[in-house]
Amino acid sequence: MPGNSRPIVALALMVAGIAAPAAAQVWRSDRGDGSYANPPLNADYPDPDIIRVGDDFYFASTTFANAPGLTLLHSRDLVNWDIVSHLIPRLDGSPTFDLQAGGSYRHGIYAPSLRYRAGTFYVAVTPVGQHTRIYRARDPRGPWTHITLDRAAFDPALFFDDDGAAYLATSIGSDGTITLHTLDRAVTRITASRVIHYNKGAEGSKLLKRGGYYYLFNALPGKLALTVSRARSLDGPWETRAQIDDTTGGHQGALVDLPGGGWYGFVMRDAGAIGRVTNISPVFWRDDWPVWGTPDAPGRVPAVAPKPIAGQPFAEPQSSDDFATSVLGRQWQWNHNPIDGRWSLAERPGWLRLHAAPGSQFWWARNTLVQKAQAPRARGEVLIDARGLKRGDVCGFGTLGKFSAQLSVVGGTNTLTMRVTEDRRDGPHIDTRVAALPVKVARLWLRTDMDFTTDTATLAYSEDGRRFTPVGGAVPLVFDWQTGTFQGVQFALSCYNPAGQGGWLDIDRFTLSRPQ
Repeated sequence: MPGNSRPIVALALMVAGIAAPAAAQVWRSDRGDGSYANPPLNADYPDPDIIRVGDDFYFASTTFANAPGLTLLHSRDLVNWDIVSHLIPRLDGSPTFDLQAGGSYRHGIYAPSLRYRAGTFYVAVTPVGQHTRIYRARDPRGPWTHITLDRAAFDPALFFDDDGAAYLATSIGSDGTITLHTLDRAVTRITASRVIHYNKGAEGSKLLKRGGYYYLFNALPGKLALTVSRARSLDGPWETRAQIDDTTGGHQGALVDLPGGGWYGFVMRDAGAIGRVTNISPVFWRDDWPVWGTPDAPGRVPAVAPKPIAGQPFAEPQSSDDFATSVLGRQWQWNHNPIDGRWSLAERPGWLRLHAAPGSQFWWARNTLVQKAQAPRARGEVLIDARGLKRGDVCGFGTLGKFSAQLSVVGGTNTLTMRVTEDRRDGPHIDTRVAALPVKVARLWLRTDMDFTTDTATLAYSEDGRRFTPVGGAVPLVFDWQTGTFQGVQFALSCYNPAGQGGWLDIDRFTLSRPQ
């Protein structure tokens, strides 16, 4: 199956009912001439782990408090990717995932480790504040099951040795001590633990083996740098060398081999308000050390390079959606767990219905539906029907991030409001840019433009779908790991009522495009 998954993935997309508008191509890495431009996905896909199974590549990525959680993507050439599944249908183990007890912003699910052995896919991940889980599935589309270990391994690195032994390496950047846990053959429990190396500031471990060497990759977040260590034995002694950093390509990642031989690197780079993007790079070997780039330009990730594997067609995760099917497309996630009875694709076929969910304000509102923004510039536009709103409902469209701007219809008033919520250390602060802008119709077009070249967003509305009126002025686009979401800015659809009960907002379609 893994060696011939392209028809399976295509079938999965049809079964999932993802809508079929033309590809938005806000960013197209595949240049159509046999080359690609970094990053393959110009969006927030952080903490990458990429493996090859036969002719197929799989990519696991962090999702924090978004649900469903833990995204898995598929590619045949490391350039053109699509979403296969999310491993965790609903976040569990903490009330914060239901936006209780302060919520789980900047926490949740991150830094997964993806591996494959003997027909089974494995993913190790440590939800913040919980013990490490190991998920497994025979099919990357799922279903996925998991076991929970007896401790937390920060940024776990799952590794299967040639003799079938299983290990889990872990380190945290505030220290740098790298511990290796031995797992039983069934990968269900830790049987032994030992310290194998010290690399000051190291986290984000990845382990692989090539020839007679083990290679240990580590991120140094404080320096935004990547190191590689090598040893003849897992117990060392290890030699450590600097690799690259964010000025030359990225700071967290490792290597993956190609079907016909050769190696490529994948590495995460902080890219501003869009979040943390994943670059890929040719890698060559010199004296059994990996070198990023090419012999003509060593030590850096190229901006443009020949595709690792030629001849594969263009692909990208779906974005635009006409909500014409019975399930949400995999491009969508909820900000924290949704209340399932408060949204529907069946009550009005061809429309997404968001019933007003509890929430004192946007930052704490349940059932906010999000999708990743794309750089360099992206326009999201929705057509809504607000006739179902009740007094007190606040329902609309905009951004979710450090600064969250929402252009919303206020139920019972025939007015629009534009509010910007800034998350600060002492909590969210609301700036009401426009309190009550009268509108004549309940059927409206709402538009959000994000420009990551200037790190600003603008919101606008239209009563006829042609002439748009900007509202509220420019809004900052900011990535912040200490406040905000620790994610790139997302498009967000919301409908809430502080009283907890209300009406509903109908969304006919969402369209993503690149503004001219």
